[in-house]
Amino acid sequence: MNCPICNNVNLIMSERQGIEIDYCPQCRRVWLDRGELDKIIERSVVVPTQKK
Repeated sequence: MNCPICNNVNLIMSERQGIEIDYCPQCRRVWLDRGELDKIIERSVVVPTQKK
């Protein structure tokens, strides 16, 4: 798939912690498929522990 900004540059697919991330080596923008942003948000939420 080509970068939507650069048009003639192929995106590079990389996997980080089970999430596939596409990025452009020229403009360095990151592109996510449907649901990938939700996965990143879910993993970034820290559940506080209860103190006694």
